[in-house]
Amino acid sequence: MARLQVNIDHVATVRQARRTVEPDPVHAAVLAELAGATGITVHLREDRRHIQDRDVEILRRTVRTRLNLEMAASDEMVAIARRIRPDMCTLVPERREELTTEGGLDVVTHREAVARAVRALAADGIEVSLFVDARVPQLDVAKLVGAHAVELHTGTYAHATGAALEREIELLRAGAARAQAQGLVVHAGHGLTYWNTAAVAAISAMCDLNIGHSIVSRAVLVGMERAVREMIAIIDAATVGGRGAPLPMA
Repeated sequence: MARLQVNIDHVATVRQARRTVEPDPVHAAVLAELAGATGITVHLREDRRHIQDRDVEILRRTVRTRLNLEMAASDEMVAIARRIRPDMCTLVPERREELTTEGGLDVVTHREAVARAVRALAADGIEVSLFVDARVPQLDVAKLVGAHAVELHTGTYAHATGAALEREIELLRAGAARAQAQGLVVHAGHGLTYWNTAAVAAISAMCDLNIGHSIVSRAVLVGMERAVREMIAIIDAATVGGRGAPLPMA
């Protein structure tokens, strides 16, 4: 049954716009957990554009569910993760020029660097997930480098329409089945909203959905707890009833 992990990066984005102390992503994490989220996700980027080291350190002491740290497979980030010890690290591609993560990590091309990061994190008991496109070569190498899980990139699906939308959801279903058959735990995320999450949540192999921007955007209007509960309701309905349907938004 699919579960919700809330990415709180964009709470920090609002804070950093004024270089002040509010809103505090730590407070947002508490509210998300109280509303039923089963995990909190943050991306500590090299340029520190939103989440700061301080945030991750405090979240490690306060999160009561699971803390998932998204990060590049760099020596700096591996060292930080080994010191802070999140429950899971998700290795993602990262470019300074990008507005947000633009696609899956190319595990095939960067196999040695990814394998080195996975080994170092696993040595400290940290589960490692790889953020990848739902393509067979990437999924197969993810298993070979020792990943515990994969997070399927849903950005292309989120922007697709018509026949392309159906093709993308089929690719996600096939990728999830392939990963599960190899013993990998299956997550998904990027671009998921209140209107397109149901079909992804309905994939039988799906475990955790990482959703951030849409929930934070909704929370600005109705509050974090309500925004999280509404998303959980969509995920639960999709898991029980097949494809599910978006809830009416008041």
